[in-house]
Amino acid sequence: MNHRLLANYGMLLVLVLLCGYYSCATWNEQYPSGGKAGRQLAEALARTHRPQASVFVVGGADAEDQQFVTEARRALEAEGIEVVASAGAAPPAVLNQIDGLKRTSRLPTVFVASAQAARWDLWQTLPQRFPQLANAKVVSPQSYRFPDFLRPANLLAIADRIVVIAIVAIGMTMVIITGGIDLSVGSLIALSAVFATVLIRRFAGAQSASAAGMVLCCLAAIALCGAVGAFSGAMVSGFRIPPFIVTLAMMLVASGLAFTLASGQSVYQVPASIDWLGRGTSLFGLPNTVILMAALYAGAHLLMTRTVLGRRIYAVGGNPEAARLSGVPVAKVILFVYTACGCLAGLGGIVQASQLQSGAPTYGVMYELYVIAAVVVGGTTLAGGTGRVLGTLIGAFIIAVIQNGMNLTGVESYTQKVVMGLVILGAVLLDQLRNRGWKRSL
Repeated sequence: MNHRLLANYGMLLVLVLLCGYYSCATWNEQYPSGGKAGRQLAEALARTHRPQASVFVVGGADAEDQQFVTEARRALEAEGIEVVASAGAAPPAVLNQIDGLKRTSRLPTVFVASAQAARWDLWQTLPQRFPQLANAKVVSPQSYRFPDFLRPANLLAIADRIVVIAIVAIGMTMVIITGGIDLSVGSLIALSAVFATVLIRRFAGAQSASAAGMVLCCLAAIALCGAVGAFSGAMVSGFRIPPFIVTLAMMLVASGLAFTLASGQSVYQVPASIDWLGRGTSLFGLPNTVILMAALYAGAHLLMTRTVLGRRIYAVGGNPEAARLSGVPVAKVILFVYTACGCLAGLGGIVQASQLQSGAPTYGVMYELYVIAAVVVGGTTLAGGTGRVLGTLIGAFIIAVIQNGMNLTGVESYTQKVVMGLVILGAVLLDQLRNRGWKRSL
């Protein structure tokens, strides 16, 4: 019973432990930012200062500080506090504005500064430059301690970063369950991104392409990748060529086609609205890519656990000859999983093209290894017949959490490769121990 629980929930426990470790390892001082920080600081200032106070709202030049300045000024004015000036700019520009206020005798008594602006050196030199501001106060958002890893922006970044690998891993899971493997998915990602953007540039109007035109071009790219996957499946099922050899060949073919179509260059002539899928947000502020990933995994889980086709996929992976004698159309099942894997790789390429607003033949490099790693770490055995789609999702997040955590803790890129290699090796070793029986193997 304990072994069964470990097999079913061991990787989920590993993911939880990793999240706990990186939460502790990245426990740092945080500073509120953006519009919310501006509103909170304005409300606190209204409670501690008289309405007669005159305020200068200061922030940096980045987007979050611009929001801070806008929201802080709006909230202060709503509280009846005079805002003599506001600036979301670099320190020299702020000094110029203060100099202008000096000439009009409207110097502030309080500076409301963002966390970034509060760390500027100009506040130390301000009394020497402007003696009239010697008693002026500088107020900024109060800091607090919280893990960098658990910041909402970081968690969304993990999910958004892993989405392409996770989507492609659905198809790879089905392929590996049947006892095969597909090394062409990385090149298919590049081929899909390039083919879609080239079609948009040549036939859909380039930067002025309509939404319908872009959708049709993207569907054509997914269909092309599905056709490549179907060809691989036909070679494996019809001619008994080892999947490793077939997909290795198609990896080279797809990569060569991508470079040929793009003439070795990136394709940027696409509308800015193409980023709707890759960068847009929808329900509850969740990225569209995360919603798409969740929907695909829900559908794949139902397919593999609640349909005849799903049971046939497991049967083919467990024992192809027994499945054939039981009436399972083995060749059709193999053709389906490779076609589905190609289509999902094509969809992954569309997502990446949307995220980067371009197509390039260099997309998807090494992705086939990360996808296979996610599947294996998620508990799918390379021998076939065993595995779960939701386990693959957990495996994808384990890889993403490890990569993100190493980045947050300052681990260099070379060491990260060593760690990821050991993670993959460890996952395969555990899989072998589980298949052979823990006590007998040990």
